[in-house]
Amino acid sequence: MRRRKFLKRGALAGAAALVTPGGIVEAQSPAPAAPAVGAEAVSPGVTIGAETAAPADVQVLAEHERCGSDFMVDVIKSLGFEYICANPGSSFRGLHESIINYGGNTAPEFITCCHEESSVAMAHGYFKAEGKPLAVMSHGTVGLQHAAMALYNAWCDRVPVYMFIGNWADGATRRPAEWYHGVQDAAAMVRDYTKWDDEPRSLTHFAESAVRAYKIALTPPMAPVVLVLDGALQEDPVSASLKLAIPRATLPSPPVGDPAAVDEVARLLVAAENPVLVADRLARTPAGMTLLIELAETLQAGVIDQGSRMNFPSRHPLNQTQQAGATIANGDVILGLEVADFWATVNALRDQLHRTDRRIPKASAKLVTITTADLYIRSNYQDFRRLQDVDLAIAADAEATLPALIEAVKRRTTGDRRRVFEERGKKLADASRAAAERARTAATFAWDASPVSTARLCAEVWAQIKNEDWSLVSSYYSDGGGWPRRLWDFNKPYHSLGHAGGGGIGYGAPASVGGALANRKHGRLSVALQTDGDLMYANGVLWTAAHHRIPLLSVMNNNRSYHQEVMHVQKMCNARNRGVDRGQTGSTLTDPNIDFAKVAQGLGVYAEGPITNPKDLGPALTRAIAVVKRGEPALVDVVTQVR
Repeated sequence: MRRRKFLKRGALAGAAALVTPGGIVEAQSPAPAAPAVGAEAVSPGVTIGAETAAPADVQVLAEHERCGSDFMVDVIKSLGFEYICANPGSSFRGLHESIINYGGNTAPEFITCCHEESSVAMAHGYFKAEGKPLAVMSHGTVGLQHAAMALYNAWCDRVPVYMFIGNWADGATRRPAEWYHGVQDAAAMVRDYTKWDDEPRSLTHFAESAVRAYKIALTPPMAPVVLVLDGALQEDPVSASLKLAIPRATLPSPPVGDPAAVDEVARLLVAAENPVLVADRLARTPAGMTLLIELAETLQAGVIDQGSRMNFPSRHPLNQTQQAGATIANGDVILGLEVADFWATVNALRDQLHRTDRRIPKASAKLVTITTADLYIRSNYQDFRRLQDVDLAIAADAEATLPALIEAVKRRTTGDRRRVFEERGKKLADASRAAAERARTAATFAWDASPVSTARLCAEVWAQIKNEDWSLVSSYYSDGGGWPRRLWDFNKPYHSLGHAGGGGIGYGAPASVGGALANRKHGRLSVALQTDGDLMYANGVLWTAAHHRIPLLSVMNNNRSYHQEVMHVQKMCNARNRGVDRGQTGSTLTDPNIDFAKVAQGLGVYAEGPITNPKDLGPALTRAIAVVKRGEPALVDVVTQVR
C-alpha cells in the first residue's frame, strides 16, 4: 500500500455536497447563467455545499500509520485532564482533531472559548475550585499574547495553569500566515512569569516533557507551565507499530520545615500572650483549613485570613480578620503562613503626596514566616513585595508543615498555659462577635436606596443561597464591596476561590465560569458577584457558559464605572488643589449605560435587569437561581452604588 493516498474530487467540480442522514449525497448544481452583454461578471456566492465539502485534494494516513497528535492525546489522558480550553487556532489543528476524534472529546473535553485570556482565566478558576489543573491550548504568537495577562494573574497567584502553544518552527514548511503566527522562541514572551517551558523535538521528548511539566506545575510553589508543540510533530505520520512510552506522573512530596526550626516556632507560640496566625495562600487542599483550625484552637490564637485561598471559617470565634489592624498591633508573635505580602501585613503605607510607612506591631513582637516563596523568586516581574525583617524564616510548604507544628505545640503546652489559652479564646470570641454585629449594623445603611447599596446586594444574594451547597466563584474580598466576607458564612474550602493574583481586570468573569465548570459535577450552586468593567473585558465567556451548559449565577455589581480608578484620580485632584469635580472623567461607563441583561441574552444566557429598585432584587434572584438549578447560566444586572 502506498504511504499516502490521494482522493481526487475533480469530478465533483461545480457540485454541492449535501449531508443527509443516509450519508453524503452529491447534487449537481445548475450551471450559472451567462452575464448579460455589457454587464460586469459576478462570481457566484459560496454555497453551503462548497463550504462543507471535503477538500479537492486530501492526503490520508495509511493503515499502518498514526499521527503524532494521537499519541499526544494518550499522554494528556494519562495526566487526568478533564477539560481543555481553547479558542481554536490552526497551529494546534492536529491536536484539536485528535482530541475530538481519536480521544472521543472526553477527558479531556474541548471547551470552546472566545478569547485566549478567557481560556487561561477559566483554568485559573477551575484549579482553585477543583484542586487539579485544566489544560489550555493557544494559537502561536497572537494567541499567546492574548493569553499573557491571564498567565500573569495565575503566576502571581501561584496557580498551575498547564498550557500548550501551537507553532511552526520550520520556515521551509510554513504557510504564509504561519510566518507571523510562528516564532523562533514561542515561550520567550511569557518566560518571566511561567515556572517552566519546553519545545519538544520528538514524541518521546513530548511525553517526558508533558509529564515533567505537570510535576513542576503542581510542586509548591505552583505556577504556570508552557509546552510549545510544533505543527510537524502534531501532524506528521509515524508507524502505528512504534512503541512510545508514557512516563508516570509521580508528584513529589511538598517540602516540610526543618524540625528544629518548627519546634522553635512552637516554643514562641506557646509562650506568647497574644499570638496571631496570618494565612494567605496556605490552603493548597481542603486539609489546609482543617489543619489551621486545629492549630488555632490548640493555641486559642487569633487568625487573620487574607483570602488568596479559603483558609479559615469566616464566623469562627477566633477569626479576627475584621479587626486585622488591631489584632496585629496587639500581637507579640505573628506567624505568616504563605503570606504573599508579609511587609504589608506588619506595616502601614500612607499613600499621600509623600508616601510614608510605619510598623504596626510593637517593637518587641517576634515575626515568623513559613512559605515556599523563599524557594522561588524571579527578578523582572516583582510580585515578591518589600523585604520584611523577620526573626525566623522557614522555607517550606506551610500546609505540609502544619502537622509537625501542631504536634510540637501540643507537646509544649502545659496545663497552666492551656488555662491561659482558654481565657484568651474567650476574649477573641467576644471581639469576633462585636465585629460581626458592627458589620450587620453597617449593612443596614442606605438599605432602601437606589441605586442599590452593595451591602443590600450581598445580603439579598446570601438570603437566597445560604441553605444551598454554594460556592462564591468571584473574589471573596473585593467583589460586592467586600460585603460577602462580612455577612456570609464561609466554612467550606470551596466557599471562596480567592482573587486574581495579579489584579488584572478581565479575570473575574472567565475565572467564575471556570470555577462553575469545576463545581458542576459536584452539584454546587456557583455564584459570581460580577463587576461591570471586568465583564466588558471578556463578556464572550458568557457564550461559553451557555454553549457548554455551565450553571452559574452572575449578579452584576454594576456601578457604571471603574470606581477604584475614579478614587485614584480624585486623590490626585485633591493633592494638586484642583477639586474633584472632573475626577470621574475617563473612568466611567455611562453615556450610554451598558445593558448587561441584553448583552447576556445576546450570548444565550437568561438575564434580567437592569434593576435599580432594591425591592425587585429578591424576586429576580429567585427566578435566576431556578434557571441555574436546571443546569444553565443566568445573569441579574443590578445597578449599584459605588461602594
